[in-house]
Amino acid sequence: TSGEVRLTDAQRARAEGRSPVIEPGMQPAALTAVLGVLLAGGAALGPFGLLLPLVLLQAVTAAGWFRLNGMWPARQGIALAFAGGVTADTALLATGREHAPVAIIGTLGVWVLLVLVLQLRSHAGSDERQYGLMATVASSALAVLAAGHLAAAQDAVVIGALAVAAAVPVRALPLPGPVSLAGGLLAAAGAGAAGGLLTGVQPLPAALLGAGAGVCALIGHRVASYDYPSRFVHMTAGVALPLAASAPAVYLLGRALV
Repeated sequence: TSGEVRLTDAQRARAEGRSPVIEPGMQPAALTAVLGVLLAGGAALGPFGLLLPLVLLQAVTAAGWFRLNGMWPARQGIALAFAGGVTADTALLATGREHAPVAIIGTLGVWVLLVLVLQLRSHAGSDERQYGLMATVASSALAVLAAGHLAAAQDAVVIGALAVAAAVPVRALPLPGPVSLAGGLLAAAGAGAAGGLLTGVQPLPAALLGAGAGVCALIGHRVASYDYPSRFVHMTAGVALPLAASAPAVYLLGRALV
């Protein structure tokens, strides 16, 4: 009837005592694929072509992590985490890829200190401050680490982003868990090899890079499934975490293989 309260999937699962793991599903996976293709296309154009989809990824990552932790609205924390990501981007553009570790680690260190100072000035209770501190530090770290796409070799970003774009939708298919997991990793490796053909990288290194990015992406996808996530969590963290989590692998494996 019109007077009934509609429960979300998360609320219904919690009320029924079912598993706290709720997979994001195909729609967020499709958005992840679109954003991955945008990252790959932007990377092919150069650092400034990559910047716009990367900033979008960092914004959605910052908002999604807070919502995943049940903190909403959290405008100050989201803005702070997002600003950390943009600062890392700016530092990378100013210093170049050769100084990427210093730019990323330096930004992360400054942002952790800034978050700590702001939380110490908060008038909230100790438990709330501690929870806010952990959420803001983690969100900032993810936004900053996502800048690894900007630090990585151009070809590595193309390969890694295409791998994530292939892996996550396959993982979201309504198949038994181990089957979709294996399928996602195979799709990542295959898309990586295909990306290698587009960029002139040998198929085996490209497939290995794609598989590594796929592993990290599927970990991010799994994290976005925890603790009875809402639809909003799925449409933010579920979209962004796979790509954000893959950035370190894209950077490190890109240096080793590309």
